[in-house]
Amino acid sequence: EQLRVDVASGAFRPDPGDEDVHTALERGLLDRAGVDLGGKLRAGRSRNDQVATLVRMYLREEARALSGLLLDVVDALIAQAAAHGEAPMPGRTHMQHAQPVLLAHHLLAHAWPMLRDVERWVDWDARAARSPYGSGALAGSSLGLDPAAIAAELGFDGPVENSIDGTASRDVVAEFAFVAAMTGVDLSRLAEEVIIWATREFGFVRLDDAYSTGSSIMPQKKNPDVAELARGKAGRMIGDLTGLLATLKGLPLAYNRDLQEDKEPVFDQVDTLAVLLPAFAGMVATLTFDVGRMAELAPQGFSLATDVAEWLVRQGVPFRVAHELAGACVRECEDRGIELWDLTDEELAGISVHLTPSVREVLTVEGSLASRSAFGGTAPVRVAEQLGRARARAAALRTWSRG
Repeated sequence: EQLRVDVASGAFRPDPGDEDVHTALERGLLDRAGVDLGGKLRAGRSRNDQVATLVRMYLREEARALSGLLLDVVDALIAQAAAHGEAPMPGRTHMQHAQPVLLAHHLLAHAWPMLRDVERWVDWDARAARSPYGSGALAGSSLGLDPAAIAAELGFDGPVENSIDGTASRDVVAEFAFVAAMTGVDLSRLAEEVIIWATREFGFVRLDDAYSTGSSIMPQKKNPDVAELARGKAGRMIGDLTGLLATLKGLPLAYNRDLQEDKEPVFDQVDTLAVLLPAFAGMVATLTFDVGRMAELAPQGFSLATDVAEWLVRQGVPFRVAHELAGACVRECEDRGIELWDLTDEELAGISVHLTPSVREVLTVEGSLASRSAFGGTAPVRVAEQLGRARARAAALRTWSRG
């Protein structure tokens, strides 16, 4: 206890002759407890199993902390989705107008991958919850130690099955690094859209002043700093992962000094996410969407053409034929510079007898959205159900993150 107090106060400091933190603390204990007691400290354990155990303890704690911060981002997305439950927007593939979707549906499409990131940490934790303590340098101990008892005291589910594996493997660290990098990728994808949506050309969203900055020379600028930094940090965390994997790829069993390089990448990822996630959650929570602009653009670019084709299928027309007829409608409109809903009943009938006036029920954004009523679709009733499931899943994962 006295050593702990002295370390915290700075009264105890490493000496140049100390090989590392372990030998420094052993020296401090010997000074305070004497050789008879302090000299027993190292019996039955090695720095190899100590470090392997401590890195698991550290990462398990940080996985829960980071999961809680990531769930704050998810909660912000869910809140924005709930606030815009029936606001339409243009859905895109290849960055081209594709089909109308609800803004809420689009926002939840970002929430689910982040929920899966938290689930990955939950899955990872089950594998990380095995204590290497008792493995010694590599071969175990002959001193009658009880690794299971130590594992339980330290909050693990049990000891590792193999002492060599316990001290020489770092797949647990690499897997953590992957989840952190994947989290960065998922944040980056949303960040990219925020950056694009905030341009004058799109005009879908306005950033709060707290999460954007001006220019040193151009007074009109409002730069999406948090989103851009999130996008950049994703590349950094991917680099941490690949660097770690490159370190591990050629190591023979058992312990090698190369494994000292396993910690800096995940330390960097933890520090990066600990700063980034609160800022990102705040940015998402304070976004202001121009729902009028989104609704105006939702039907443009002939985004209702698929609805025409599927309406024809529901009338019994084979999809291949329906696809061609919907394409003929688009070509007619392109030639004349009009939209699909501008075609008269006579013009529709001239393209095909199957195109009766009833097709107009899907020539509106509202009709298109309502028709997408399969499970997981963008129909308002389905999105409302999805919102409830997302809330429930986030709440369940929040319980885990609080440990």
